[in-house]
Amino acid sequence: MNRGPAKPAARPPASRPPGAIRIIGGDWRGTKLSVPDRDGLRPTADRVRETLFNWLQPMLPGARVVDLFAGTGALGLEAVSRGAREAVLVERDPALAEELRRIASKLPGGDRVQVVRADALAWLQSAPGGFDLVFVDPPFAGDLWRTALAALEARCADDAWLYVESAHDSEAVPGAAWRLHREGRTREVRYALYRRQRPSAT
Repeated sequence: MNRGPAKPAARPPASRPPGAIRIIGGDWRGTKLSVPDRDGLRPTADRVRETLFNWLQPMLPGARVVDLFAGTGALGLEAVSRGAREAVLVERDPALAEELRRIASKLPGGDRVQVVRADALAWLQSAPGGFDLVFVDPPFAGDLWRTALAALEARCADDAWLYVESAHDSEAVPGAAWRLHREGRTREVRYALYRRQRPSAT
C-alpha cells in the first residue's frame, strides 16, 4: 500500500536552548552546565566561546571578571577555568543563581566564583570597581545594552576588556572610551571584544 512520502521529523524551534552545555577549556573543562528552558536564556554557542577565549587567553591569568547577565554562568566560569583570579556572576533569576552556587561549590577552587542574585543594572550602581574583564550578554528581548554599558564604565579598570554579545543586526556598542579589538558574527549574534583606552596624561 502506497502511504505517500514520509513526513520529515519535526525540528525543535531554533530559539529553544540546549538541555546542557559544557565548559570547554581550562581546569574545569567538561563541567556540565544545565540550560533550563527560560525566556531570554541563550547561552553563548561553543564555537563563539572558543573564539572569544582564544582572543582573551593572554589577559586572563589573574584577571578580575564580572559576568553581568550570567544565566548558565558559561562565560564567567569559563574565564575562571582558564586562569582568571576571580569572577562575580550576577543573575536575578533565583533558580539560576542557586544552580550557579551549587556548581561553584563542587568545583576545585570554586571559591573564586561569587554568585550575586540581583538585577544587573541595579547591582552596577553600587558594585565594587577595578574589574579587568566584563561580559555583557543580556536577553535579546530587552534593550539593556545601552544602560548596562554606560553604568559599567565606573566599575572597570583603566585598561579593562569588554565583551558584548547582541543580536546579529544590533549596533550595541560602548562609548568612545572603548576601542574595538575583535568581532565576529553568526546567523544569530554579533559578538565583539573591546579594550578600554587609558586616560591621556594631562
